[in-house]
Amino acid sequence: MQHVKIPQDRIGVLIGEGGETMREIEERAEVRLDIDSESGSVKVETVGDPIVGLNGPDIVKAIGRGFAPEDALELLEDDLMMFDVVDLKAASRNKKDMRRKKGRLIGEDGRTRELMEELSGAAVVIYGSTLSIIGEPEQVDTVREAAEMILDGAPHGSVYSFLERRHNEMKQKGMEYHQFTG
Repeated sequence: MQHVKIPQDRIGVLIGEGGETMREIEERAEVRLDIDSESGSVKVETVGDPIVGLNGPDIVKAIGRGFAPEDALELLEDDLMMFDVVDLKAASRNKKDMRRKKGRLIGEDGRTRELMEELSGAAVVIYGSTLSIIGEPEQVDTVREAAEMILDGAPHGSVYSFLERRHNEMKQKGMEYHQFTG
């Protein structure tokens, strides 16, 4: 059994209309969720296949970090799929610096975040003080590296060039990677 804490404003998304999302997660991930909507604490208990159940906590965390339930459930689709979180607070000197860095990651009209998603094939969400990624290892590494470049102050142009290069490398390898459509 694992305990996961998610923001209170994401509890409703985790439960879904009439408990629909919660039931789907329980059924597909072979877990039981015990949600404390007061504290945002979620107990995730494996009730079926322990290997499938390992994804339960990450699915809950992904929804808590801003992913739509259908994107979070992609973690069950393929053994290679993984969930990763970049803590923006850790990369910032103070709140003002974090807001600036978060703005750089999102980009004008969300363009930078979109390009990270399009060129890596991963799903990317910026929520609160985190940037979260769902994808295959190479896709996640690409987004993480691009995000770190931005957080370190690299110009957007060089980050976009890096993303283009990685995109072309993955295509050349004939990587039949999972492309999010979210």
